[in-house]
Amino acid sequence: MDTAMGSVQSASDKAAVPDTAASHPGSAAPRDATLGRHLARRLAEVGARDVFTVPGDFNLTLLDELEAEAESTGVRLVGCCNELNAAYAADGYARARGGGVGACAVTFTVGGLSAINAVAGAFSENLPVICIVGGPNSNDYGSNRILHHTIGLPDFTQELRCFQTVTCYQAVVNNLEDAHEQIDNAISTALKESKPVYISISCNLASIPHPTFSDHPVPFFLSPRLSNQKSLEAAVEAAAAFLNKAVKPVLVAGPKMRVTAQEVSTMIRWGQNSIIFLINNGGYTIEVEIHDGPYNVIKNWNYTGVVEAFHNGEGKCYTAKVRTEEELKEAIEAALGPKKDCLCFIEVIVHKDDTSKELLEWGSRVSEANSRPPNPQ
Repeated sequence: MDTAMGSVQSASDKAAVPDTAASHPGSAAPRDATLGRHLARRLAEVGARDVFTVPGDFNLTLLDELEAEAESTGVRLVGCCNELNAAYAADGYARARGGGVGACAVTFTVGGLSAINAVAGAFSENLPVICIVGGPNSNDYGSNRILHHTIGLPDFTQELRCFQTVTCYQAVVNNLEDAHEQIDNAISTALKESKPVYISISCNLASIPHPTFSDHPVPFFLSPRLSNQKSLEAAVEAAAAFLNKAVKPVLVAGPKMRVTAQEVSTMIRWGQNSIIFLINNGGYTIEVEIHDGPYNVIKNWNYTGVVEAFHNGEGKCYTAKVRTEEELKEAIEAALGPKKDCLCFIEVIVHKDDTSKELLEWGSRVSEANSRPPNPQ
């Protein structure tokens, strides 16, 4: 895993980090040739046109610059309820585009460390998620200062060290001279490795014009993803035939599923007309089959009521709570018909012991494996 860190600036090195474009030697960059706008153009070029964000004081200027490029690049900022959700949204964005690029922008440490669990998931599943963090002022590096949004130590590398284990490239941008190179190296590495990368940008640099951002950079070369259409059709037909002949088919979502609750409100806000099924069996049935106990019973929510609260009369939303096959059929017909322009949330109530014999057998095997006594020392 590679790490690129810009040259550290001391608080007394005033020439190294300009306050304005005019103070930079030889700078004749136009107003829109800023680090933040360059980043927006690069994200648009690789297809990350929705950047999932949570504001914090270290990334506010960066968000301004990304927003300023919205009209020319098509990049839009999608505000999320918290940083973990933002990173999971970037994960889902990459999945929805067949392994394309997803991006999130959060603030330093308190935001980055919140997002890191989703970034780790993207790393394990080979998704090029670009995690952008608004970092401390460049003058604070090496100053021995203690800043907010940190763990109370003058060492600002804790977040970087955490991300080194779950990203394939890390760039700490704290000067303008090599910012262009660091950003491009990070994005190109994400594309080549199909893994997440980490980019930290000092909060005082995002809006400063610089000559290196004046000209449009050389485009990234993106190898086309080829698919054998005949093989794909044959695979779909085989899967459909297998499911159709099953007496009691079970669809296991597996580790690639991410759970879309507070962000349902974001989906309604942005007019995302998805159909969401929540299978409510009243508890952790899979854990019950491994090792039962009172901790496997959870307090049930009125899930459709939660979604209606998220809706709050703004946007289009349809909810249904179903208990029979006929009710489920009617709800699906409504979601595909008169409610197709709504976000549709269908809660399916099932018995707490409604499971397959395969799951019962699997649970027994896991329990046996977990309870093996320690080997003799």
